[in-house]
Amino acid sequence: MLGNLGKNLTNTMKKLAGMAIIDEEVVKEVIKDIQRALIQSDVNIKMVLKLSKTIEDRSLKEEPPKGVTPKEHVIKIVYEELVNLLGEKPVEIEIKEKPYKILFVGLQGSGKTTTIAKLAKYLQKKGFNPAVVCTDTWRPAAYEQLRQLIENMNVPLYGDPDNQNALDLAEKGLKEFKKQDIIIVDTAGRHKEEKDLLDEMEQISNVVKPEEVILVIDGTIGQQARDQALAFSKTTEIGSIIITKLDGSAKGGGALSAVGETGAPIKFIGTGEKVDDFEAFDPERFISRLLGMGDIKALIEKAEEIAEEDIDVESVDAMLSGKFTLKDMYSQFDMMNKMGPMQQVMSMLPGVGGKLPKNASQMTEEKLKKYRILMDSMTEHELTHPEVIKQSRVKRIARGSGMRNEDVKELLKYYNVTKKAMKGFGKRKMGGPMGQMMRQLMR
Repeated sequence: MLGNLGKNLTNTMKKLAGMAIIDEEVVKEVIKDIQRALIQSDVNIKMVLKLSKTIEDRSLKEEPPKGVTPKEHVIKIVYEELVNLLGEKPVEIEIKEKPYKILFVGLQGSGKTTTIAKLAKYLQKKGFNPAVVCTDTWRPAAYEQLRQLIENMNVPLYGDPDNQNALDLAEKGLKEFKKQDIIIVDTAGRHKEEKDLLDEMEQISNVVKPEEVILVIDGTIGQQARDQALAFSKTTEIGSIIITKLDGSAKGGGALSAVGETGAPIKFIGTGEKVDDFEAFDPERFISRLLGMGDIKALIEKAEEIAEEDIDVESVDAMLSGKFTLKDMYSQFDMMNKMGPMQQVMSMLPGVGGKLPKNASQMTEEKLKKYRILMDSMTEHELTHPEVIKQSRVKRIARGSGMRNEDVKELLKYYNVTKKAMKGFGKRKMGGPMGQMMRQLMR
């Protein structure tokens, strides 16, 4: 996430962790690395300088708590101040009355329509029954795009491509779904200079009387996100913000920090194109992942969702510890496929994500199917003791599965590389303040 920002910050933390002595020179060097990483990610220079000053002052003036080394204390300070930059605490959607009406606003091309589908799916997982009303009469095929996105989710949709009256559509949609838990109202994409559209948005807000207005901002625009948030807040009260397209965006850090500066809470972030690439925004967990500390809590939550579908939770423990056999891996393939790309899952493990080789993360459906066929040709002993699979067994497994010897070796290589990358992760590496932070994440 956020491309090079996470990589650069992780390298800075590794450098700091490797220092034998923490003095003023080391602190200044670390701060320069942090400044460089943040400015390259389009974070406002004034904010970077203010953050740097705070980190420097605290690092040089604060006494480490009893039992905490100066090095651990500086790492903790960097972590805390980066969290403060993004808003400190997570803010959740609170459904206090039904129907709870959410009005979606945003600029053209911000990913608003796709984000509506993502939020609907997220709310469904929370046990709610959302419905969507399309009032976008400006963009051709807006209704059709929404329909295609949510038709397989059993989320009802109201709209009429032939009706060009957005206010009428809003009124009729509210009547249609008055028994739903949540009504999400889509509006036409705006530009902060388009006065007529902003006026219409204000009128729709007066009709809908939403419990919450959500502004969708494209994370690739960087510092401009601040201007957008301020322009929209002058038209309608912005309850919260969703930032999209944070998967690999060079300017994502700029967008996140710019919005954080306005005081409007970021509630969700979009991390990819799929409908499941969407998560509640938690500054502490987000920064933990950027610094290479992982996000165990998010990984556990994903595993718990899948555990409800009768996936063996013990295999999750095996995955986290790195002590797993081919038999464990067989049962995990389904789980990993549902949890998302391997690289994304590994990024949630402290110190593992950045080390995972590309060939260990590129698990396609085709490979998944091939590997399972190969393992179906193995004996129980081979699955639980992969080390016994030598050349003669490789030939037998390949023959029995109708595949090549190279395919069996590829599977074994994948297994060994993944296991090696995860080896050593466990409680024994979670001592001191870093461990305390990780355990806090797991609560």
